Amino acid sequence: MSEQGCYSPSFKKPSDVLRMRRKRARSEGLQGTRSASTGSGTSTLAGIRPFSPGHLLNAEARSGGIKRRNPFANIENTYNSPKKRAVSCTENCPEFRKSLAIFSEEGHLREQNASGGASFGDLLDCTGKQKENQKTPEKPASFSEDSLFEEDILDAEKSNFISKSPQAPGLCRTPAAEVLGEYPADWSLKTRLLFTSPQSFSWAEHLKAQEEAQGLSLHCRAKYTSLPQALQEPRSCAELRCAFQQCLQYWQHPSLPWLSLFPRIGAERAFHSKSMPWAQDAALQQSLMGEWSVSLTSLYSLLKAKLCPYFYVCSYQFTVLFRAAGMSGAKVITALLSPTTRGLREAMKAEGIEFSLPLLEEKRKSKEYCSSRHNGSQQTENEPNMKSEHSDNEEAIDDDDDGGGFSWLKEMGVEDKIKKPDAIFIKIRKEHNAVRMDHRPESVVLVEGSNTFTLINFLINCKSLVAGTGSQAGLPPTLLAPSPFRGATLHTLKARSMNVKTQERAAYKDICSLEVTGPIMPHTLHALTQLLRPAQRGEFSVGLYTHEPSAVLNVPVVKPTEPELQVTAAQDLSACGLQNSTVEQLVEPATLGKAALRQLHVRDHSYSWRT
Repeated sequence: MSEQGCYSPSFKKPSDVLRMRRKRARSEGLQGTRSASTGSGTSTLAGIRPFSPGHLLNAEARSGGIKRRNPFANIENTYNSPKKRAVSCTENCPEFRKSLAIFSEEGHLREQNASGGASFGDLLDCTGKQKENQKTPEKPASFSEDSLFEEDILDAEKSNFISKSPQAPGLCRTPAAEVLGEYPADWSLKTRLLFTSPQSFSWAEHLKAQEEAQGLSLHCRAKYTSLPQALQEPRSCAELRCAFQQCLQYWQHPSLPWLSLFPRIGAERAFHSKSMPWAQDAALQQSLMGEWSVSLTSLYSLLKAKLCPYFYVCSYQFTVLFRAAGMSGAKVITALLSPTTRGLREAMKAEGIEFSLPLLEEKRKSKEYCSSRHNGSQQTENEPNMKSEHSDNEEAIDDDDDGGGFSWLKEMGVEDKIKKPDAIFIKIRKEHNAVRMDHRPESVVLVEGSNTFTLINFLINCKSLVAGTGSQAGLPPTLLAPSPFRGATLHTLKARSMNVKTQERAAYKDICSLEVTGPIMPHTLHALTQLLRPAQRGEFSVGLYTHEPSAVLNVPVVKPTEPELQVTAAQDLSACGLQNSTVEQLVEPATLGKAALRQLHVRDHSYSWRT
């Protein structure tokens, strides 16, 4: 074969290969037993297998032959891996020794002080021996099981160090939220409320016929019963169940059982493929609008007499919030309309309705204040009359808008060669900012005093208030109010309670939830929170789902007023049909701005919230 050209000097017969493998295996076995018997003073950790899988280091040889190489071994299983090196470096850290925990026989971690603390290598020795004792000597230890067991110890040790170490308190602390006895009023409409609490909500389900009837009677008569601060057995408290039924009531017009008339903005899919008998019937549309006009006039009369605190007009394009005098700190009747367009604002001006844009005015005032401070700081003795660059740009723009900014063309001699913008272009440029804010929160309009009565007439006669085409064609806007009015229908919010399991760390925890859906107004939210405080022993959370176009209705309309004026306003509104505590909350000036409440937490009968 040596004379053939295909002969390879490295070729070995199969018998030679098997002989070399047996020899290598015997040598590795001898090295493992020698290291176990001598106990060499190396820095290796007990129970950790080398990259070339064989017997465990510092472990006695076991009967049953030599363990074969593990084909799934990787660098993460070796002692030289970054994870193992990080553990060995952390072993000598004094802070780590202070928070070191040992694995007890029950499998739980318990703290041990620095004086009696064991090293991390001892911990692995202890756990490794405990694991070996549990196994039968005839069966060799599995590499994957040992490595997973060690990984669990490492993860538990690290998590215990982070959560319990006294040297690093900032790792487990979160900034505390502001806790107060009352939360600010939220004038936006909600579509859903989700209450969660460790206490059960079983008392809110399966109301008896007598309890339901009594709750309806209390709502219609505007009577409220006081509940104790803490209830031992909420399920057996009939007053609590009646009060809960009372909180779910609201008044609406029009009322069509087969249609959900809230929300109206962006709800074309909800009205699609529904029966609309008035869509092609002009006489029926006129009849619906006539009844709607009577209901709107009745609501405004109740508002003016302070027998109704507020109401909403929800059309397919915008939402209007009318509030009685004294609400949100205002001395007169106010109305907030959002979102608006330039065409709607021009139509309101044509009808003689005076209004303001509170968000734009606030922005303008803040700019003027900042520019005045900037000019005052930049003005020096050498430049007493220097103006800011921003004001120079505004003057240049004004000159261009007036048509006098093209004089430089004449000076350059190209006046006839360049076409000047016409008057229409200049007008569009002036109105660019007004058009740009359409359908945005900045377009919210505030109407005050007697102009609100003119706004009512404008809404009744406005042709664009009702959609002419589409799925909502011919359907009048939805009127929502907490008090009864002419043509209104009494509706009930849908409530459903259930128990769910949520994962908390390594275990599952039972959480009780209560879901309320429908057009939820400010008084309903406050009444429910006041009711659940004693029923849930002062501990629950609320997730609030806001109808986004109405979030801007929290914009402040007046400056903060004195507490004496708020007390007087609450007394004047005592006959509006709401609870006294709810009226006291709603008469305070709005502070949320363009935001709305998203989460509300109650701990020990105190509130904390997020927007």
